[in-house]
Amino acid sequence: MTTIDPHVTAEPAVAGLPGLARITDWITTTDHKRIGRMYMVGALLALLGVGVIGLLLGIERSDATSDLVDAGAVAQLFSAYRVGLTFCVLVPMLLGLAIAVVPLQVGARSIAFPRLAAAGFFAWLVGTGLVVGSIAANGGPGGGDQRMVAMFLLAHVVLLLGLIASAGSVAATIITTRAPGMNMRRMPVFAWSALVGTVGLLLALPVLVGMLIYLYVNYRYGRDGFGGNRGILGWIGYGFTQPLTFVYALPVFGLLAEVAAVAGRRRLPLRGVVFAGIALVAVGAIGATTQDVFAVPAGLLDMSFGDAIESIVPYAFFNLLPLLGGLVVLAVVLPSLTVARPRITAPLVFAIGGALMVFAGVLGNAVYLLGDAGLGGTVFEEGAWLAISYGAVLTTLGGVAYWGPKLWGRTMPNAQLIAVALLGLLGATLASVPYYIAGFADQPAGATSFDYSGPQNLWNLLSTAGHALVLLAVLTFVGLALRAFTGGPAAGDDPWDANTLEWATSSPAPLDNFAEVHTVASAEPLLDLKPANSNRSDT
Repeated sequence: MTTIDPHVTAEPAVAGLPGLARITDWITTTDHKRIGRMYMVGALLALLGVGVIGLLLGIERSDATSDLVDAGAVAQLFSAYRVGLTFCVLVPMLLGLAIAVVPLQVGARSIAFPRLAAAGFFAWLVGTGLVVGSIAANGGPGGGDQRMVAMFLLAHVVLLLGLIASAGSVAATIITTRAPGMNMRRMPVFAWSALVGTVGLLLALPVLVGMLIYLYVNYRYGRDGFGGNRGILGWIGYGFTQPLTFVYALPVFGLLAEVAAVAGRRRLPLRGVVFAGIALVAVGAIGATTQDVFAVPAGLLDMSFGDAIESIVPYAFFNLLPLLGGLVVLAVVLPSLTVARPRITAPLVFAIGGALMVFAGVLGNAVYLLGDAGLGGTVFEEGAWLAISYGAVLTTLGGVAYWGPKLWGRTMPNAQLIAVALLGLLGATLASVPYYIAGFADQPAGATSFDYSGPQNLWNLLSTAGHALVLLAVLTFVGLALRAFTGGPAAGDDPWDANTLEWATSSPAPLDNFAEVHTVASAEPLLDLKPANSNRSDT
């Protein structure tokens, strides 16, 4: 396949421009590296707000006498929590990383449809602002202001259309602009996971947009067919939970495989198996678009054989296959690090921690849907959702640390970042795992007032502490990134001794990415150009 070079508009140099001109330069950019960075920065800012909401709800759930949150606003806060962490943080963070990196990985001079990708970012940004504003003005699910409830629905449509546009741009880039010789088998693993993930978004998000339009029309003109303002979350809730979150977090496994191969100084073994594992995780998109819950009902052992099979087969297909896919990736990638002495880098620690958290969320979902476990309607599901969401956040931070030298031309301090990664992993674990325990104790979901046997305050306090630690880790990471990328040591063109094409160009990468089009002869084209040395195993 030959490279199709999208037209890239020359952009003025930033150095020496007045402040307003610099802002205009970013707003009108068609450089995918800038568009991706704007997505990631916007998502990080959103994470700070969502983290504060998580802290407030955690404190409220930890103390029955607390009155931090007005009882009438609880439903709206839970809605803002769900929408914010899913569509204002999880999806745009990983999508932004893909926009910034994937065109470089596949050897393209630009992203396909760069203006579509940029328009998608601004639609997402505007939609996010309107969603936040509508909830703050007593709108959203359970809101009391009719106009603001309607605005929430329309703003959510705008937000999702922006994500769909940018996802389409990434998918088109991978399909149409790969370097000569780069077939699907030779594609970098992160690019493959981005392709599968964006195709999953293109399948699932339009269904959610259609449901939001139905809800808006009903709310605006009838208000009885879908339950009015209090019925909104019940109809669109599948977009914020499992198994669709598996698709949102898919690039986590691709990034783990990418970083692990470089850290292990070897070619990635069993690439086809890893590709298949990532594809299996994406099966969750099919289950989500049906807007049905494929659970195993209680009393399975008392059912007839036919009824049991009728319940088990769809449950296994939509919930166990993604679990198997994640297990396959981990089983191939992690043992490969033991063949040779790997370099312990911050991106590797972030990627391993994030992937394990996502896998814990996928496993938690499989347990949650077992009827005999009695977990329906409890906070157990929230624990799985938090594990996936925070796991994706950790992995994205690892991606920034890994590809930051190519985007900014400077490196971040490895030892300090490893400490941040471990702190973030501890926070993500504390935020999610206590809700697994509280779920078995029947703590209800979406409530701040409840009573059950056991140390109920303890589980909620631990989860609240986890949110605080994640926020602390993110803030520390941002501080280190600002210091490193503005005045840190300059990075070489290939600081990691990596394998893929993005490291074949200068750091930071120029506007058109590559001075010449590279011809690919294997899955590790950059590695093919390097002389054999004793520090690397190619077996």
